[in-house]
Amino acid sequence: MRRSRLAAYVSSLLLATVAVLTQAGPAQAATGPYVALGDSYSSGVGAGSYIGSSGDCKRSTKAYPYLWAAANSPSSFSFTACSGARTGDVLANQLTPLTSATALVSISVGGNDAGFSDVMTTCVLQSDSSCLSRINTARAYVDSTLPAQLDNVYSAISGRAPNARVVVLGYPRFYKLGTTCVGLSETKRKAINDAADYLDTAIAKRAADHGFAWADVRGNFTGHELCSGSAWLHSLNLLNIGESYHPTASGQSGGYLPVFRNAA
Repeated sequence: MRRSRLAAYVSSLLLATVAVLTQAGPAQAATGPYVALGDSYSSGVGAGSYIGSSGDCKRSTKAYPYLWAAANSPSSFSFTACSGARTGDVLANQLTPLTSATALVSISVGGNDAGFSDVMTTCVLQSDSSCLSRINTARAYVDSTLPAQLDNVYSAISGRAPNARVVVLGYPRFYKLGTTCVGLSETKRKAINDAADYLDTAIAKRAADHGFAWADVRGNFTGHELCSGSAWLHSLNLLNIGESYHPTASGQSGGYLPVFRNAA
């Protein structure tokens, strides 16, 4: 009986220690400076409610970084993510707010480098074979060139903000498959989804190698893809072409925010 009570006491101590350790990181991140970097999926293109001073970067008050900052009140919030940003743009234009005091960094980048916009344009306007060919070109770029570009960005973040928790967010799959849907063929939809998976896998690998947290949004978007009847993504929008294939406000709050909150 004494051994049983001792084992129970030790177990309770271990559980308490684990609880403290697992809560310490997010709590610290929530109180320290937060910097949000990246492309349109982080700036909030497609969510509306754009901040006037952000201009063509289209930073939204409904984007996940803004929502997280509003809920957690970090000591400072620097929102430099920008529509259309590639890895080189992040390096050139977005890193200034990072310092040794920065506690939390979020970033999504890589889709524009891999030619996301051109892939979607090709797949919407051209044949199945042209779509698959353009996707294969993008996949080759992801294999040969993107890893080094991500390394440059991630190394720069670590160099400027060595004490920060860095959360790298990926991209959703775009289409629900196996259902009747006006627009692209099933062949194109599947190829685009597979390409999103391919890109996410490459980004997640580079994030892990740099010791960064990976926030995978694909699970949250399942059931809310295009053709699902409850989409959290804009389809082709000829009136506002830039918002096409970007998360809606619901995609930011329901798809991106919970994953980031859990990782931060």
